[in-house]
Amino acid sequence: MKAITFPASGQVTLCDLADPEPAPNEVLIKVRSSGMCHTDIDVMHARYGTGAFPVVPGHEYAGVVVQTGSEVSGFAVGDHVVVDPNLSCGECRACRRGNHNLCATLGAYGVTRNGGFAEYSAVDMRNLHLIGDLPFEQAALAEPMGCVLNGVGALAPKPQDEALIVGAGPIGLLLAIALRTKGLTRITLADIDHSRLDLARGFGFDAVESGGDPMRALRREMDICVDATGRPDVAASLVDYSADGGSVLFFGVCPPDAKISISPFELFRRQLRLAGTHSLNRNIPEAISAIRSFGAGIAGVVSHKMTLAEMAEVMASRAPAGSLKIQAQLS
Repeated sequence: MKAITFPASGQVTLCDLADPEPAPNEVLIKVRSSGMCHTDIDVMHARYGTGAFPVVPGHEYAGVVVQTGSEVSGFAVGDHVVVDPNLSCGECRACRRGNHNLCATLGAYGVTRNGGFAEYSAVDMRNLHLIGDLPFEQAALAEPMGCVLNGVGALAPKPQDEALIVGAGPIGLLLAIALRTKGLTRITLADIDHSRLDLARGFGFDAVESGGDPMRALRREMDICVDATGRPDVAASLVDYSADGGSVLFFGVCPPDAKISISPFELFRRQLRLAGTHSLNRNIPEAISAIRSFGAGIAGVVSHKMTLAEMAEVMASRAPAGSLKIQAQLS
């Protein structure tokens, strides 16, 4: 089969690999849609975990069942499925408390095991979910939507809440979509890219230029403030936009050594809540439900569809200008 591989740190290639043989508890799927995430680039450069080279990247993917292992139940050849990539031990302190995304030995398809940038992928049946008639390119958004919903869950949003999301890229848009499915109607995205702001408006959200007067007018007015940029200066500014009693979510991945300054007295006096979030936590069914709830328009988050060969070239260089979510489409 054709597959993208990271043979060693900093290297990417398109090559031929033997088709995987499913173990007794595994399902072999023919991959149809596989999305690229910045985590893939971090994996390639050994910045995400300890590295497991060589590895086939890709942790946002959906496809069709073509073979089942001898112990598999609940899936049949021809089923359309999406993958929950996370692999947790089930035994450590975090897992025992239901925080499988914080597992002490957390692994993932596309990170520590071969993932979805290949024609075929063998996946543990416990990591698969049926998608019915949901288009593959939408189903491949279930992993990032699961990550977003895990973060949104930490905020306990209410329909009357007003939200500000800084960063109108694919994750910012998915955050806004997730909040919309929770009943929020006033959701504002901020960015410096006017094309992204126009797209956000096309999705039905308010949009303002980062740092401009319309954004400054939102100071102390927002019940929910989210960083979707991974910029420490943005993260540090969000408390100032939070209304009294509001919540701040740090979703963007800042550099590991970055520090920001926050007044504990202000958190106390204004009763503010700060929250972090990491990955998804066995919530793919909720993600599929949110995607269905928002409707076919969610496909607008995907800006580029390409072959595996083209995806390998993007990984080796840089994403196309103006890109949002990029997916490899396999026939």
